[in-house]
Amino acid sequence: MPSLLRCQIFKLVTRICQKLFQPQSSNKTKSNITQLTKSGLEIPTDSKCEIIPRKQHDISRQAISENALKVLYRLNKQGYQAYLVGGCVRDLLLGKKPKDFDITTNATPEQVQKAFRNCRLVGRRFRLAHIMFGKEIIEVATFRGDHSNLNSEITNTKLTKIDSNMSKRSQSGMLLRDNVYGTIEEDAMRRDFTINGLYYSVKDFTIRDYCHGIDDLKNGLIRLIGDPETRYREDPVRMLRAIRFAAKLNMTIESNTAAPIKSLASLLKNIPSARLFDEAIKLFQSGHGLPTYHLLRKYHLFFILFPTLQRSFNYQQRSNKADISYAEQIIEQALKNTDYRIANYKRVNPAYLFAVMLWYPLAERTREIIMESGLTYHDAFDIAMNDILKEQCSVIAIPKRLTSTMCDIWRLQLRFSKRSLKRVTSIFEHPKFRAAYDLLELRASIEKGELLELAKWWDEYQHCGLDQRLKMVKQITQNDSKYQNMSKARNKSKSFRSRNKGKKTE
Repeated sequence: MPSLLRCQIFKLVTRICQKLFQPQSSNKTKSNITQLTKSGLEIPTDSKCEIIPRKQHDISRQAISENALKVLYRLNKQGYQAYLVGGCVRDLLLGKKPKDFDITTNATPEQVQKAFRNCRLVGRRFRLAHIMFGKEIIEVATFRGDHSNLNSEITNTKLTKIDSNMSKRSQSGMLLRDNVYGTIEEDAMRRDFTINGLYYSVKDFTIRDYCHGIDDLKNGLIRLIGDPETRYREDPVRMLRAIRFAAKLNMTIESNTAAPIKSLASLLKNIPSARLFDEAIKLFQSGHGLPTYHLLRKYHLFFILFPTLQRSFNYQQRSNKADISYAEQIIEQALKNTDYRIANYKRVNPAYLFAVMLWYPLAERTREIIMESGLTYHDAFDIAMNDILKEQCSVIAIPKRLTSTMCDIWRLQLRFSKRSLKRVTSIFEHPKFRAAYDLLELRASIEKGELLELAKWWDEYQHCGLDQRLKMVKQITQNDSKYQNMSKARNKSKSFRSRNKGKKTE
């Protein structure tokens, strides 16, 4: 590239940067374009917020991750403002153990990376710094600013490409990118819920509350910051977060926050399926799956996530519980069992829960294929599995490692009734036997009939010794042989009678 052209490009870039970062005049001190300084982004000192001193709250540094404290201390030492923020502060105030610790600061992501060698920058939609301490990751975010008037503040300049890299919205109002940095006050207004807008300082051990989050925490209210409809349009996943927090914290969604959810539920269809998978795991595998499910049904969000289940819920396949389909019953029982396991610190597999939830849609789809094509049950079953997974994964991107397990659990349902010695041994030694048996047991508790006997047989088989197992298989094989012989005899008798009847007619 000629040196003259390089000089011209350099001058052009320099002018753009000067226009973007130059100090504003006195009549534009409230401009949304934040000035970068050596110590990060400037923070005004005349802000209004409620400051809760150490004597009035119960947060102790002993309850905070040592690695989070290291990050806070180093950022403060280097002249930056840094606070614990969000769910960790909320949980500490509620006496709960936070799952992770998030930090917000006036340092830019690049400045954070410079301060920590074990740091990597992630995210395009929201630029974040991840500081790695072995398995623990401390997430550090720069104060988010108000970008609603960003374009109007920059006039007569060619900065549209730079703006789009900082902030971008879809036509429906969804934030596609939010990398406009600002002050702590602006950051508080960019938080989703008031109870997540609390900032803890290790400098003086105070809590800063800009949105009356402490009051809502005491009153058990989930309240959005700002206009609810606008905030939901910015990020429709906030509707799911409202549900999750209400269920997890046993709180009530504030009336204005709840009002637009049903009418805006369809906005979730615009969310990437991979992100919805992450949200689904948080919704159903955090120990409060059953109340979460009830709230999702209440606010018309459940069928947005699981459209395949809508027909199954309306399907006239009932048991003793009036107006509750098999699909509804099995989901409620599975979520109840999952919550119990999590409460007792037992492992849970999301593949099992998805397999349970989609079992009855799979069974119904199999019957439809048989009626349409006349295929055998096993062939129709395989096609139905592909159909159901394809439909569900278009909404929630269930990873292949999980769908593979789901298929194993489903296929074993067809094999449980085949109880010859060779088949029983093969089924029992299958890696997914236990999960498949749990589904069989759930089905039996709902459908009753022959499934109860089958589930009882397998329960006894897996808990007895080798000799008893051989006796059980031998006995069931003999019973099956007698049944088959009786069936053959009945068929021969019917055939003989029909032939004789034909001769008499002649």
